[in-house]
Amino acid sequence: MEYTYKTHGTCSQYIRFEIDENKKLHNVSFVSGCDGNLKSIGRLVENQDAETVSNILSGVKCGLKQTSCGDQFSIAIREALQSMN
Repeated sequence: MEYTYKTHGTCSQYIRFEIDENKKLHNVSFVSGCDGNLKSIGRLVENQDAETVSNILSGVKCGLKQTSCGDQFSIAIREALQSMN
């Protein structure tokens, strides 16, 4: 399934990704934000277990912000997994 998540409190505006039937992540991309870092996240999580990635990224903050692109991705993954059940 393909998902698009509108981020809150970050430089990126949207996160697009897929989760397959085995709950593996694919084709992760961020719209806006720190281009190189966000492309790196996409490559690092390709074909990784969605729940594991969500747990790792949950709670990461960016500077003085209460969230980060990674934290927002964690939230997006959790929402996507809930919609699959």
